[in-house]
Amino acid sequence: MAYRSEVANHPVKPQLDYHQMRARFAEPLPETGIPDCAVINELADRGEAGLMPITHPRFFGWVMGASAPVSVAADWLAAAWGQNAAMHSATPTAAAVEETAAGWLLEVLDLPREAAVGFVTGATAGSFAALAAARGALLRRSGWDCEADGLFGAPEVHVFISDDLHASVLSALRYLGFGERRVIRVDTDSEGRMLADDLARHCAGCDGPKLIIAQAGQINTGAFDPFARLADIAHENDAWLHVDAAFGLWARAVPELRSLTEGIERADSWVVDGHKWLQVPFDSGYAIVRDADALQRSMAICASYLPPQGVSDRPPSYLVPELSRKARGLPTWAALKSLGRSGVTAMVRQHCGLARQIAADLAQVPGISVMNDVVLNQVILRFGDDTDSAEQRKALATAVMDRVVADGTIFVAGAAWRGEWVMRISVISGAISDEDVAITTGAIRAAWTHVLGNAPSETAVSR
Repeated sequence: MAYRSEVANHPVKPQLDYHQMRARFAEPLPETGIPDCAVINELADRGEAGLMPITHPRFFGWVMGASAPVSVAADWLAAAWGQNAAMHSATPTAAAVEETAAGWLLEVLDLPREAAVGFVTGATAGSFAALAAARGALLRRSGWDCEADGLFGAPEVHVFISDDLHASVLSALRYLGFGERRVIRVDTDSEGRMLADDLARHCAGCDGPKLIIAQAGQINTGAFDPFARLADIAHENDAWLHVDAAFGLWARAVPELRSLTEGIERADSWVVDGHKWLQVPFDSGYAIVRDADALQRSMAICASYLPPQGVSDRPPSYLVPELSRKARGLPTWAALKSLGRSGVTAMVRQHCGLARQIAADLAQVPGISVMNDVVLNQVILRFGDDTDSAEQRKALATAVMDRVVADGTIFVAGAAWRGEWVMRISVISGAISDEDVAITTGAIRAAWTHVLGNAPSETAVSR
């Protein structure tokens, strides 16, 4: 509680790095223990210097929420109650709360109410679960039961992905045996949106089962794929359409942003994180699959000592790749109960408005270019003019980011985008305010002015 109450008053960076913290914690295993309270106090005292202040209102480094206190407290309850939320009959409260939270999620995201929701650790595990369901369903259409007979000799599943898809989906594909080199990459536009015509062309050239993976909220630009057209192509090809929507799916909660997701409800599966816009503590994600039976067939763990499933039962472990798991539904229930539909809408709307404000303010600064159409909460910035080389612009961007991180006023990170090294600003902290936006743009302006004053004379913008 002391840490959270003071976090906004401290620099937005760890005080000590990994090697320093490793040295601080390195010690032999004690032969005898010490009192429990002393253990916790020592952990807090030693550990705080190496914490990344992700809960700080001006943490923009990655798309990470700020762990709202109400869901943190619910997470404490989940741990204190010590529930292994695998089976509905063994842990009734955990299972019932999760089921209610699942229904609330489908309602606020306006997805098919019959869909199954698996509470997983995050988007990587969510895509793993949803794509496992897709793999099984597609192969059954071709007369092959991969859950029973494995993949040796199975028909080939053609996987189509965007050229700008998030790395977590590639990891899930690897885990499922699809492999990175076997996927078919579809061209994208300048914002990272999948080109539907190119997808149609690739699909026309393949026979057999097809899996299409789209994206809501490109990690750099925040862009959305053309879901209505992609859904048409999926239907024409009897394909399974999966959407990686780790943070972009929350746009459906805001009426003026909903058009970005038009057609997304026609997909077969979706993945979204709670530890992003819903401000639930790590680790929290949701695998949402329209065909509940397909998800259960791919995930369910059955044994004689486990309770049977009744007609109206929803065993949590039948929807995720774990038998031993915490009661992840509790923090999600608490977050949605605290915010309500209107609270979710207001939070997403506010963050997207603040992102547009940051972009508008910094676009006025000579030498700073906003590289994306700010449709959601992501802003990417280039530093330098067109007359500078890409290497010079990368050096300038790196110097600016190093400067603002060292100063500790804000935390940002870099990314590669269309041949440029850009500063990426992800506006998603539940605690951010208008004042934080002014501080942020001021810090970036000051760092840019400092870098220009120390740039080599051959850099165009410094002359």
